[in-house]
Amino acid sequence: MLLLILEYLKNSFFFKVPAVFCYSSTRMILAAVTTAFLTICLGPKFIKRLYALKIGQQIRTLEEVPFLAQLHGKKKDTPTMGGILILSSMLFSLFLWMDLKSSFTLILFLTTVILGLLGGVDDYLKLLRRNVKGISPKKKLTIQLLFSSLIAIYLLWPAFSASIHIGPFFAPPTAKQQIEYFKGGKNPIVVSKNLSAKQYIEMFYLPFFKDPVAIFQGVFSIISFLIIVFVITGSSNAVNLTDGLDGLAAGCLVMVSSVLALFAFLSNNSEIARYLNILYIEGSSEIAVYLFALSGACLGFIWYNGYPAQVFMGDTGSLALGGIIGISAVLLRREVLLAIIGGIFVAETISVILQVWSYRYRNKKRIFLCTPLHHHFEYKGWPETKVVVRLWIIGLFLAIVGVASLKFQ
Repeated sequence: MLLLILEYLKNSFFFKVPAVFCYSSTRMILAAVTTAFLTICLGPKFIKRLYALKIGQQIRTLEEVPFLAQLHGKKKDTPTMGGILILSSMLFSLFLWMDLKSSFTLILFLTTVILGLLGGVDDYLKLLRRNVKGISPKKKLTIQLLFSSLIAIYLLWPAFSASIHIGPFFAPPTAKQQIEYFKGGKNPIVVSKNLSAKQYIEMFYLPFFKDPVAIFQGVFSIISFLIIVFVITGSSNAVNLTDGLDGLAAGCLVMVSSVLALFAFLSNNSEIARYLNILYIEGSSEIAVYLFALSGACLGFIWYNGYPAQVFMGDTGSLALGGIIGISAVLLRREVLLAIIGGIFVAETISVILQVWSYRYRNKKRIFLCTPLHHHFEYKGWPETKVVVRLWIIGLFLAIVGVASLKFQ
């Protein structure tokens, strides 16, 4: 919104626009400060309102998990749906600091709203009647798959993405592949290749490798489609599974979103992108702005979600925030990088899958004492705070590995 206002003042009144507000780096910082400030300042009134509405967290019963029910019994009726606070501050920051003409802004806005509503309805149904489990897993997964499929179609079907392009608004994303080679002299010759959304989305990159390891063209575009659907849906559910201890998911999200924001910011500068041998993705700085807004919101949320938690984000926050980092990784062609820097989310998800598989096909034998993985460590006698801090440390180490992949390639 601010960019549109400054552009209007410049064109209509020849107003001298402060250039600093147009820089993506400035808007990234301001977006993070805005969301952190809003989350911290509005937190007390918001939590008080949730208490008044009796929107409390449900804890698994003694019959389901006796030991865990004893450990977390004190958390019963702690307000949930704190994701409303996180997402509201992020959307406010989006309208204030992001370029509303960008297709990236539209995609991130829809992701936040649609997955946030899905999680919100799920949380509400759980609270409406205490014996209701919320939206059935099959229905929830179906909605996530439909939404991620729509995003995949938008990126891989030029006719569909072009139909959404209205004047200067929502032009389909483009990228530029810049290749350096030497021909006799010391100075490199740079060859640039302009890529449409479909062309650059069909490229598959691995960390520590300069060039794409595969290009899924033609009939193989279905592989790109499946990767997009898998990454968005998987990351949304992975964050949801991780959100089980005070501050765990929010802290990991801060690190993951910050690393992805760094990649988005660097990918928006043609010279830096050429130097680092990464794709130049025009306008990707808008992704960086929103990811910094996410980081700021999660930092502010930890103020109240840290042990002992005064509020939980619930499915309202976890499904949407997971979807946002998933879709950001897809747009930046960093799906495998997300799996590395989000290794905590991956481990939590795999632990649940293995536990279910083992229980079903190995005569009810369990691999872990309890899943998701963080509960396994609680069963082993680790205090909740120790589990959270140690997983944060691992998450930080993985984030450093992800950043290092920029140079070691």
